[in-house]
Amino acid sequence: MLATAVELGLLYAIMALGVYLTFRILDFADLTVDGSFTTGAAVAALGILHGVNPALATFAGFLAGMVAGLITGLLHTKAHIDGLLAGILTQIGLYSINLRIMGTANISLLRESTLFTGLREAGHIASSSWMGSLILLPFVLAVWLLIVWFLHTDTGLAMRATGDNPQMIRSFGVSTDNQKILGLALSNGLVAASGALVAQYQGFSDIGMGIGMIVAGLASVILGQAIFGRTTILRAAFAVVFGAVLYRVVIQLALLAGFEPSDMKLISAILVILALILPQVKVFKRLPAMFKSRGAATSSEEDLVPMGATSLEPRTYGAEPGLDASVSDGKDN
Repeated sequence: MLATAVELGLLYAIMALGVYLTFRILDFADLTVDGSFTTGAAVAALGILHGVNPALATFAGFLAGMVAGLITGLLHTKAHIDGLLAGILTQIGLYSINLRIMGTANISLLRESTLFTGLREAGHIASSSWMGSLILLPFVLAVWLLIVWFLHTDTGLAMRATGDNPQMIRSFGVSTDNQKILGLALSNGLVAASGALVAQYQGFSDIGMGIGMIVAGLASVILGQAIFGRTTILRAAFAVVFGAVLYRVVIQLALLAGFEPSDMKLISAILVILALILPQVKVFKRLPAMFKSRGAATSSEEDLVPMGATSLEPRTYGAEPGLDASVSDGKDN
C-alpha cells in the first residue's frame, strides 16, 4: 500500500507548502492550520453535497482557508495579539464554525461525484497501482513551481525579507503587517485546499481530521529540508514536497510494522525530534551537500543569497581575491 501513502503524501504536500510559507518564510508559528485544514474539507464537502462542481468546491475551500488566515493575521498585526495565541484563538473558533458548516461531525462523500471519482472507478487511486501518483504529481509540482515563482516576485521578496529582517524591509517603506497578513492568508488557503482534496480522496469530511496537522506539516518541512537543505527557495520548497511524501511513507511503514493508528501522533512527534537532532550529527550534516550540483553556486544568483534572504539585503563580496589583497595590504587601488 505504499502507492496509497505516496498519493496521500502528494495531497498533504500542498498543506506542507502552506506551513513552509509561515514557518520558514515568515518565521511565524501559525497554529491556525489545525482548524483551517478542516475548514477546507468542510466547505468542499458541503458544496459537493449541494451539487457544486468539485473543482469549484475545492476552490471555495481554498478561499475559506484564506479567510481563516486573514483573521489570524489581523489579530496579530492589528489587535497586537501574540502570533502563537492568535493562531490558537482562530483554531478554537474554527472548531465551532466547522461544525456549523457541516451541521454534523462527519459528512460522507462516498456516493458523491468528486475530483477522484473517475480515477477511483478506474482503479488508479487508493489501490496498488502507481498511476494515481503519476497523475497527482504534475498537479503538486505545478503548485510547487507557483510558490517558487511567487517568492521571486517583488511581493514575494518583501515577504521573505519580512521574515528575515523586518526592520530592514520597513526602512524600504514596505508594510510588514500587510506581508504577514498576505502570507498567513496564502498559507491557510493552501492548507484548506489540501483539506478539501484529502476529504474527497478519503470520501468523507470529519471534524477531527485537522487535529495534529501542524505537527505533520512541520515534520514534512523539517524532514525534507534535513535531507535536501534549504540554501535556495527552489530546493527548500521541493524538500517540503519530498518531506511530505516521505512522512506518509514512514507512517504507512509504521502501520505495516504493527503499530496502531492511535500511535501515529507519537510517531509523528518522534519523527520531528529525529529530524531536529540528526542534522546536528556530523555524518548527517554532510547529507544536504550531496544533493548540491557542482557549479550551481556560480550559475545562479539565488545561490549567492541564503534561503530567506533577499536581493534587497547588502551583500559582502570580501571573497574576491583582488579586494582581499588590497584591503590586507592597505593599498588604495
